[in-house]
Amino acid sequence: MNFEGLDPGLAEYAPAMHSALDPVLDAHLNPSLLQNVELDPEGVALEALPVQESVHIMEGVYSELHSVVAEVGVPVSVSHFDLHEEMLWVGSHGGHATSFFGPTLERYSSFQVNGSDDIRQIQSLENGILFLTKNNLKYMARGGLIIFDYLLDESEDMHSLLLTDSSTLLVGGLQNHILEIDLNTVQETQKYAVETPGVTIMRQTNRFFFCGHTSGKISLRDLRTFKVEHEFDAFSGSLSDFDVHGNLLATCGFSSRLTGLACDRFLKVYDLRMMRAITPLQVHVDPAFLRFIPTYTSRLAIISQSGQCQFCEPTGLANPADIFHVNPVGPLLMTFDVSASKQALAFGDSEGCVHLWTDSPEPSFNPYSRETEFALPCLVDSLPPLDWSQDLLPLSLIPVPLTTDTLLSDWPAANSAPAPRRAPPVDAEILRTMKKVGFIGYAPNPRTRLRNQIPYRLKESDSEFDSFSQVTESPVGREEEPHRHMVSKKYRKVTIKYSKLGLEDFDFKHYNKTLFAGLEPHIPNAYCNCMIQVLYFLEPVRCLIQNHLCQKEFCLACELGFLFHMLDLSRGDPCQGSNFLRAFRTIPEASALGLILADSDEASGKGNLARLIQRWNRFILTQLHQDMQELEVPQAYRGAGGSSFCSSGDSVIGQLFSCEMENCSLCRCGSETVRASSTLLFTLSYPEGSNSDKTGKNYDFAQVLKRSICLEQNTQAWCDNCEKYQPTIQTRNIRHLPDILVINCEVNSSKEADFWRMQAEFAFKMAVKKYGGEISSKNKEFALADWKEVGSPEGMLMCSSIEELKNVWLPFSIRMKMTKNKGLDVCNWTDGDEMQWGPARAEEEHGVYVYDLMATVVHILDSRTGGSLVAHIKVGETYHQRKEVSEGVTHQQWYLFNDFLIEPIDKHEAVQFDMNWKVPAILYYIKRNLNSKYNLNIKNPIEASVLMAEASLARKQRKTHTTFIPLMLNEMPQVGDLVGLDAEFVTLNEEEAELRSDGTKSTIKPSQMSVARITCVRGQGPNEGIPFIDDYISTQEQVVDYLTQYSGIKPGDLDAKISSKHLTTLKSTYLKLRFLIDIGVKFVGHGLQKDFRVINLMVPKDQVLDTVYLFHMPRKRMISLRFLAWYFLDLKIQGETHDSIEDARTALQLYRKYLELSKNGTEPESFHKVLKGLYEKGRKLDWKVPEPEGQTSPKNAAVFSSVLAL
Repeated sequence: MNFEGLDPGLAEYAPAMHSALDPVLDAHLNPSLLQNVELDPEGVALEALPVQESVHIMEGVYSELHSVVAEVGVPVSVSHFDLHEEMLWVGSHGGHATSFFGPTLERYSSFQVNGSDDIRQIQSLENGILFLTKNNLKYMARGGLIIFDYLLDESEDMHSLLLTDSSTLLVGGLQNHILEIDLNTVQETQKYAVETPGVTIMRQTNRFFFCGHTSGKISLRDLRTFKVEHEFDAFSGSLSDFDVHGNLLATCGFSSRLTGLACDRFLKVYDLRMMRAITPLQVHVDPAFLRFIPTYTSRLAIISQSGQCQFCEPTGLANPADIFHVNPVGPLLMTFDVSASKQALAFGDSEGCVHLWTDSPEPSFNPYSRETEFALPCLVDSLPPLDWSQDLLPLSLIPVPLTTDTLLSDWPAANSAPAPRRAPPVDAEILRTMKKVGFIGYAPNPRTRLRNQIPYRLKESDSEFDSFSQVTESPVGREEEPHRHMVSKKYRKVTIKYSKLGLEDFDFKHYNKTLFAGLEPHIPNAYCNCMIQVLYFLEPVRCLIQNHLCQKEFCLACELGFLFHMLDLSRGDPCQGSNFLRAFRTIPEASALGLILADSDEASGKGNLARLIQRWNRFILTQLHQDMQELEVPQAYRGAGGSSFCSSGDSVIGQLFSCEMENCSLCRCGSETVRASSTLLFTLSYPEGSNSDKTGKNYDFAQVLKRSICLEQNTQAWCDNCEKYQPTIQTRNIRHLPDILVINCEVNSSKEADFWRMQAEFAFKMAVKKYGGEISSKNKEFALADWKEVGSPEGMLMCSSIEELKNVWLPFSIRMKMTKNKGLDVCNWTDGDEMQWGPARAEEEHGVYVYDLMATVVHILDSRTGGSLVAHIKVGETYHQRKEVSEGVTHQQWYLFNDFLIEPIDKHEAVQFDMNWKVPAILYYIKRNLNSKYNLNIKNPIEASVLMAEASLARKQRKTHTTFIPLMLNEMPQVGDLVGLDAEFVTLNEEEAELRSDGTKSTIKPSQMSVARITCVRGQGPNEGIPFIDDYISTQEQVVDYLTQYSGIKPGDLDAKISSKHLTTLKSTYLKLRFLIDIGVKFVGHGLQKDFRVINLMVPKDQVLDTVYLFHMPRKRMISLRFLAWYFLDLKIQGETHDSIEDARTALQLYRKYLELSKNGTEPESFHKVLKGLYEKGRKLDWKVPEPEGQTSPKNAAVFSSVLAL
């Protein structure tokens, strides 16, 4: 603020007056401040002094909440609300800074910034606070430690600073230039000349820098060059303050009169769109400060030095009724600031007092403040008590001083003897099956414990969980994180242990003994694996998605269909959704919604997984709905539109999930507005104040669900009749119920968690009382005989133990009925209700529907791993029939899906939520007999046309560069035809590994590969060995390593602008390979398992002929293609780089050689001798192909001829 033209009495506060504060009371000090204040003999008391008791705050109206004294008798020169924490900073004319925490203004820190000059501006940064004095810029931590102290020239007189970005600062003052300072290097980087000296106020928008001058002018400057773009001559005397909001610039200042400067009661307002002044705003106070406070409208707050404050619209008329009065302790207000949340105003007066005005009883200074660090309390030098009965109690809790004297525990050797811990007994199964050879016993591993680990049992009783230790080394913190030892093993986050062979020797069958396919978790953003499984086990969704095919490169519906096809083909082997997640990362909406996690956040578990998966749930349904609405059927993919679902052109996702609603908005004037809308899912809305009373109120889940669907809320909305924003009552009525009811639980805080916990307790008590039981205060178990009646028709659940009723509030079925007056009745539904009311199918004709719980997605709270997401899914009989390949399978079963861990569970486990570690996130209810409404036939949409010639994406490709000849119509592959295949890859992310203490390397996260080239060659016919596919795959992701030595891919080969190769999209080539797999061809190659894994294809084992395994002996090393080609074919391949055409042809020739040597597999013994000769030769040459001048191929040797004769 410019102090020229202010009250002359301020001249008495000269800076020299405060260079050495005198304990004598200043003459200007109000004597009332001396009550209960003792002056320090070396200075003024720094303890905050409450001036006025807190008053009742009316919501939405600003009134005084607290007042404190920052520094007695020293005027406040500047105030600033911290932009990162809940703090208010105050600077004084004596160079002292004080900070206050929270709306109660508790003193946080207080320190001297400058010994002689006043603090003129404060700016908060992430790591500290910037203070500007006359010729000094100081950056200090919030506790008072100096980070840097930048001294300016003594001739400088600085008044304002502006933070343009996180590391650049502009500083201006009464001189004719503005300095630009780099905060990282703490150096002056630029000096901008100013035509009109005296820049005392600076502001910034996304268009201009605004500089306010002491002459009354405001200049608008370019953000890059700092040149003047426009200038407003606001006041003839001097400028007091200005602010910018949107397209409006409002100013206040002083006009020149005959007697001097006079405060102008007209605010000058400028329209930044037309760069001209609009009608001045006349106010009823003498404006010294002004700020925009945009809440519902663009309000202006105008403050006078005497303490009057008026609110008005910048384009309207000022109303005297909108004036309130700040009661300063001193005669004048010296500073004014508004918090970032617009909920708090701060005033500083000339007696050192700070006044906080708010519009709510519990205001927050920032929308999202971080937690403030407080100084540690003074620790009392006392030792904690030790409980000697605790076996794991660390004795290091009591520190022992370093001493050379003999300790009490140093027993003499004569009185003590070593007593080693007794070895645990050998497993009885090992003793039973052990065979002795000499004095050594051999026995198969019974698999009852981890390899090479023998747990010591310190207690007789064993934990109900696995032997993995969850107990911390120190008892400190056990009560703070009880869920660390509550999470059952099958619910914990599963990880893949990598070895030298990668995943080949990892035992996935240990985690999944079913025939359903799990999903691998190591891919970025694989947190959605559980939701992919939920969508897959919805039979109509699975069939619909697999029938979809479009021309869009990154279509989530297409990629999800490809992934579902892999899940169908798998027989218990895990799949990975790398292609689906790759397409997911390219969608802008996913990034805008914050659904794409960084690798560091995903690994550390920083993201809120429950909120994340619920946002992902809404996003995927919306995206699939949009993808299915596209009616265009591209020429390249004929037959894609032949889905049995989508004949009318409507989205079947909408038919399955969409719920038609009427939204009614009723204004208090009586005007009612009704509009129709639809939603794909609902969010639970919990009763307000349900957690305020500890006893709580009992709610059925159906009641809360009905309240959430037929939502009624009060909100501020525009009324066309009143022509302004008015409080309205908005209600929602249901027109049509969906076939699949999707519910986001929104348990995002302890309040909602306590509500679930409380309702589960109510349900448990009611279930016990229903059968005449009493709940013991000691939670004793009931006998099994006491629960025989629980399975009766009147019973709520079919359970054999009281444990199955604990933590259960969610019903397995709900009944919903549409009433004639557009109402909705919802109630919990049990098997007993069906016997009483009849089957649900008969009632559907009357608008009554029964929904059965199909899936629950839960958030597992585990601080050790950062938490995870798992799903309970009720798998239908059709899935069991396909996997078990047996007729008559009609059973349904609940399963737990935890990435690649799949385990059958009891149905009660799907609805039991212990809120300490297992929190519900998403619920899926489906209409009973839903599958009968839809045609569930899957018609493969991929036709032979995908193999025809297609244009390249590369602009510079010429026909002379073509390396393949597409298939002709008479060459279309048939079942059993051979196709030579090879693929080359590039690296997107490097491998993450750690070096153990024994020198071995452990892979934490494997490198992320992307396919770059795919080649298929003809395996028979006159054109055998000629490629018909040689596609280079374009990628939009950054490539870390092209692996040119091994792949032959060079930088630029995958860039459509400069590549000379035949460049295609991954989806186009993927469809070609999918067609070949579906037609039944047999792929011949070397190391095809890795190729198919990176391409993300699931190929039946009988369609893969891998030369790695054809020329391999058990328990021996794998042999490279280069060595096999030299040994058997006398070919030198892979000289400088690899070529996929050469490798695919060589693999085909090796397969022909295998058929020749093994007599089409009829003479395995003779072929075994050939392999022995191969391995002997390899060991002699160290598996390296000799140079041309060295040893020749073994085909020319007598040894090889004799081997062939065998």
